[in-house]
Amino acid sequence: MKYMRSRGTWGRRHRLVTGGLATLALLTAPGAAHASTADLPPPQPLVQDLKTGLNPCIAGAQRPYEGWPPVLSAVLYAGEAKPGSVGKVAAQFEAWWTDAQGVEQRRSFTTPRLASGSRHTWRTADDIPDGTVVSWRVRAVEGAAVSPWSDAGQGAPCEFVLDEVSPEKPVITSTDTPGEQYTGSVGVYAKFTADSPSDDVVAYRYTFLGGTTLTEHPAEPGGPVTLRRLPLRSGPDRLEVTAVDPSGRTSAVATYDFMVDEGRPAVAHWSLADPAGSTTAAALAGTAAQAGPGVTFGAEAPRGTSLTNVAGFDGTSGSHLSPGAPAVGTGGTYTVSAWARPSRTDADMTVASQDAGSAPGFALGLRTQEAGAVWSFAVGGATVSGGAPRTGEWAHLLGIYDAETGRARLYVNGREAGTETEAAPVSSAGAFQIGRARNSDGYRDHWHGRIGDVRVHDRVVVPAEAAELAHRAATSLGRWSMETSTDGVSPERNGGQPLTLGSGATIHRGPDGSCIPDIDPDCPDVPYALVGDGHLQLDGANGHATTGTTVVETEDSFSVSAFARLADSAPEHPMTVLSQAGVHTDVFKVRYDPAAHAWQLVMALRDEPNAPEQVVHQSAMPHGGTGPADHLAVVYDDDADLITLYVGGQKAMTATLPEGLRSTGALQIGRAKAGDGWGEYFRGDVDEVRAFVGALTPSEVQKLALPVD
Repeated sequence: MKYMRSRGTWGRRHRLVTGGLATLALLTAPGAAHASTADLPPPQPLVQDLKTGLNPCIAGAQRPYEGWPPVLSAVLYAGEAKPGSVGKVAAQFEAWWTDAQGVEQRRSFTTPRLASGSRHTWRTADDIPDGTVVSWRVRAVEGAAVSPWSDAGQGAPCEFVLDEVSPEKPVITSTDTPGEQYTGSVGVYAKFTADSPSDDVVAYRYTFLGGTTLTEHPAEPGGPVTLRRLPLRSGPDRLEVTAVDPSGRTSAVATYDFMVDEGRPAVAHWSLADPAGSTTAAALAGTAAQAGPGVTFGAEAPRGTSLTNVAGFDGTSGSHLSPGAPAVGTGGTYTVSAWARPSRTDADMTVASQDAGSAPGFALGLRTQEAGAVWSFAVGGATVSGGAPRTGEWAHLLGIYDAETGRARLYVNGREAGTETEAAPVSSAGAFQIGRARNSDGYRDHWHGRIGDVRVHDRVVVPAEAAELAHRAATSLGRWSMETSTDGVSPERNGGQPLTLGSGATIHRGPDGSCIPDIDPDCPDVPYALVGDGHLQLDGANGHATTGTTVVETEDSFSVSAFARLADSAPEHPMTVLSQAGVHTDVFKVRYDPAAHAWQLVMALRDEPNAPEQVVHQSAMPHGGTGPADHLAVVYDDDADLITLYVGGQKAMTATLPEGLRSTGALQIGRAKAGDGWGEYFRGDVDEVRAFVGALTPSEVQKLALPVD
């Protein structure tokens, strides 16, 4: 039976009840008009051939709940047919239940005759009361012969419960602030209780704003559930919940609107950007950290960050910093992060840890393995590892222990590394350590290298925040607008390396506005520049422009871009827009390949003649010297080992490039290395060549693709 709850009161749901005495339907054979064609009576129906709606025949606790009077069905067979005859049978269904007065009610239905092996159906009576267990059975009728009932002998009755009343809409309250409107925070779990007054709710379907629909089951029918949300961004949020009963009927949707604030700042934070000669690291949050004798301040910080300088650690027993107190309670959720640059990768080293007796409660750092060094985050006896530390290279490390899920995660350079793992937290009241970890004999795994911007949060640092903490802004190395030239030299806009123009390379100037061709017949019709007042024009034979020395360090993250327009509608050979060479081959080049009808980014995998290459491409048709140019950009992200080609500001294709080669050559515009000389000369126009140290973001590439001076 179904019940619903009002405030503090249990009340019975309204139900349709059949009153009076039991009505017994007479079960009659379908008549003697159909003589039996069988020598034997039809066989007993098999339970596996019976269905209640779409459900199999089941009785007991697993019986199905039906949201409307179900169609009962059974596959029946005739007895052994006489020669020359086709067996046909009718189905005689019978259903029964006990009404509210305790009186048994029975209903029956006989179907028309169908061929042996057919499925017979009966849509059950419309006077079955809601919430009542109904049993049913069936038998085959062939003339005067009948089979045993399906529940006879080894058979069993089928059961269902008719459920035509939807559950009540659930009530949603905040578990954290019951009776008050909840305000959340990024990275802190929000918990809500959903509870329907109906006593037969078996599930709650719920969704938060922008999320997928999830399902939570109460411990027992009619019970409440707790729904959990980890906010990933600030702003308005909404929870929508629907109660579901056993028949699949759903309640009206309940909603709960709430706001999410920005994530709480770190509870402990040391930038380690203290002046050279300092013996203490000032705390931006928490307690200042005392430096050991192996720590020096004033070391160079990672490029592209807000840090001005960091601390150096010499790897000796004095290579550590500590506030002398814990930074965070390790029994709950926490996050620890830092920039780290190892001077070696052949020994275990710790970036940050917190004492827990004779062992660390957690430790973030570098661990050696047979296959090579890895970054690691250890919580108790569990460790998650990933990424490949490199001597002399910066990496941003971030370890999370999530007490709600009981799992530890590691991020390297803003991306999740390794596989999250289950971890049992170790309650720690010991001191926080930078550059070492505790063991039974004292301290070990002293850091040798640099560390900066150490932070500890008492919450989950969400993926977008992890990426922001690890972000290194790309820095401009040069911008060549190629609007003027003097004695074959075109300047860099900020006074950097100029471009030297080779033969076949000229600066085209757009119209100066002194006259209008449509009005003045003597006014020359001068084509506009691709961007601004001028661009580089190349003849495809010898035309090129070059810097004096290497511009981008291709072993590290870099980005280059340019506008380019092909002069021909059907180029006869590949034509290179940008390249920069090593000793034997181009480390990278951006070209148009007419055979592939595509712009291509070609990266050599080894610096040797005829080296294998990594090629990414984007299909494109030649311009024929008219119309807008294509904006081409190359972004190499050394931290992620990815090389990406952008065309028109959109990501065209990305490929894996584990190791960028060292480039020793100058930046070339309009040609590529070919054996001991040059080739793939570009015929067309090039403008706004840009070069950066660091990987541009997709939005930054989109801005560069706008043809604005």
